[in-house]
Amino acid sequence: LGLRIERHCANARRVADALAAHPAIGRVLYPGRPDHPQHALAAKQMSDFGGVVTFDVKAGKPAAFAALNRLQIVDISNNLGDAKSLITHPATTTHKNLTDEARAELGISGGTVRFSCGIEDTQDLLDDFARALKAI
Repeated sequence: LGLRIERHCANARRVADALAAHPAIGRVLYPGRPDHPQHALAAKQMSDFGGVVTFDVKAGKPAAFAALNRLQIVDISNNLGDAKSLITHPATTTHKNLTDEARAELGISGGTVRFSCGIEDTQDLLDDFARALKAI
């Protein structure tokens, strides 16, 4: 388990940084990034920063869905947290019963995506996201 968690965290950190540099992506939330609003608190409380990365596709829900559907390694799922990389669209899954206003208060837009990083080869994951976001 220790080795698995190390891999989750290392992969998530690299994916978060790559997404933050991509022109189609707006906000990236990963507590291991210095631009995360609670990075200092996370650094005090955590020995590493976990495997979940939240990000916003700038062009909104249709573009987010298009990117998710083009992923070949990462699987779309409503459940997160596996050795396999998984991704979900919270506005239409976990938070679908909330009003648009309530989702907005939580920072969830139509373009918001949650990625649960698995233990696959990091470069394979980076290539998968680059390919999926290429047309956006």
